[in-house]
Amino acid sequence: MSEASQRWQRALLALKLLALEPRLGGVCLRARTGPVRDRWMDGLARLSVPQRKVPINVTHEQLDGGLDLAATLSSGREVRSRGVLAEPCLLIVPMAERLEAGIAARLSQALDTGHRMVALDEGAAEDERVTRTVTDRLAFHLDLDGIACGDALVGFGTLPEAAEVSSTEADIVAITSLAESLGVASARAALFCLWAAQAHAALHRRREVTPEDIEMAAILTLAPRATRLPEPADNAPEPPAPDEEQEQERRDPEDQGDAIPQEILLEAVRAALPADILTQIAQRRARRGAAGAGKGAKRTGNRRGRPLAPKAAPYDGRTRLDIVATLRAAAPWQALRRQTGAEKAIEIRGSDFRMKRFEEKSDTLLVFVMDASGSAALARLAEAKGAIEILLSEAYARRDHVSLVSFRGTQAEVLLPPTRSLVQTKRRLGALPGGGGTPLAAGLHAATEIALQGRAKGMTPTLILLTDGRANVALDGEADRTRAGQDALRQARVILSHGLEALVIDTGKRPERSLRTLAETMDATYLPLPRANAERVSDAVSTLVA
Repeated sequence: MSEASQRWQRALLALKLLALEPRLGGVCLRARTGPVRDRWMDGLARLSVPQRKVPINVTHEQLDGGLDLAATLSSGREVRSRGVLAEPCLLIVPMAERLEAGIAARLSQALDTGHRMVALDEGAAEDERVTRTVTDRLAFHLDLDGIACGDALVGFGTLPEAAEVSSTEADIVAITSLAESLGVASARAALFCLWAAQAHAALHRRREVTPEDIEMAAILTLAPRATRLPEPADNAPEPPAPDEEQEQERRDPEDQGDAIPQEILLEAVRAALPADILTQIAQRRARRGAAGAGKGAKRTGNRRGRPLAPKAAPYDGRTRLDIVATLRAAAPWQALRRQTGAEKAIEIRGSDFRMKRFEEKSDTLLVFVMDASGSAALARLAEAKGAIEILLSEAYARRDHVSLVSFRGTQAEVLLPPTRSLVQTKRRLGALPGGGGTPLAAGLHAATEIALQGRAKGMTPTLILLTDGRANVALDGEADRTRAGQDALRQARVILSHGLEALVIDTGKRPERSLRTLAETMDATYLPLPRANAERVSDAVSTLVA
């Protein structure tokens, strides 16, 4: 059986398990519109629950219901419309990767009240993914891309009646151990795995969970969430000596009988991991590291941007009045106000005012902090300059602001304040000399000030540090390797306290442990790139900040 056929059968199996166990929440389905996806969607009818399509531009009022303005005005009393979430149903969300954060949170909350969801991920690029707010609540993450019509011939089949299936403590231990081996920290994911194993047992008319059920459940629920490859069996702890093993069997014969062979389960899940799992993990880390970086942070305004729900507020002349929303707020009270002597056809009071709100993204500021010291200059300065030139061109194309800080000798220098001028940036970069000590703390201090100034102007700053990490000059300019390291860590904590996004690229020939510690201190992404040329450095940075 081909790999595509296996994926198709697992996608159908996920659908069957969801039909048997509503607590699994739903499916995040990454696939383009086509016959394969349509064939899979046809199986949703077997879930025997009403389906409601949720458009990408849905509002909170459409989800939860709101005032029916026409009915209220005609009847003279408040009439409220029913929202999409009024009754439990299967929510079909096309283009789920474009969901607004507030809507995504509300839909995720609805999954706790009996709703199920199929989030259709139709993103064209790798960084266009459904938000984790939604995917964390969905047990299955499926990808139908690459499956041809000929591979999707197997149908949905029939389902048995839902039955109660028992599981043991050993089952739970096996599932949590698998989750730990795959780097899955979410307790909800382990619960999904347990429920999926019970549903898989019910599907095969068993009343107890077996290792085969756990294996298939882990492949469907834990493998797509893996953040690391499990350790190979060769690196596993050695088994106990024969005498100890016999003694342990003598002491706990029942426990030995219930134990699930962990190695077999782990090997099965490892075999089910996609071939490009390492690339996927890197991209997942990149998206997590780029949250709020690369793309400007969102902020609320009253003039431009994406419209948000109107907000009740007094009219102060600076905000924009939402006339329709104000009329909606005033409509239920008209009958009562007429009884109190109101003479106008429609009486609007201050408490009825609703103000328009918009959401827009701020500009991005990339602050490059470049090590131009002797140790870096001799080995990697040319590659770092080339990489920065490429990155600057990309930043210019995205209309990002860029700034350049270099440090060498005893101090740091701001070569370029925040600008969009590509020519000016390249000229300053080309004239950058190399050599001298490594005042890493001074470079971080100067970059922090630039970033905070940019934030004060409404920009979203990201620090990109390129260095080999061998700090040997303290913040006061004195050559002292110990104090230099302490000062750098202190500046890293300052960056962390300000909540600045950062990326640390280790340009040394070997990964520097102190530089990794520095990145962890400032909660930055650490990226060792030994023997990398300019193109590879720029590719890595582009992936992380795109």
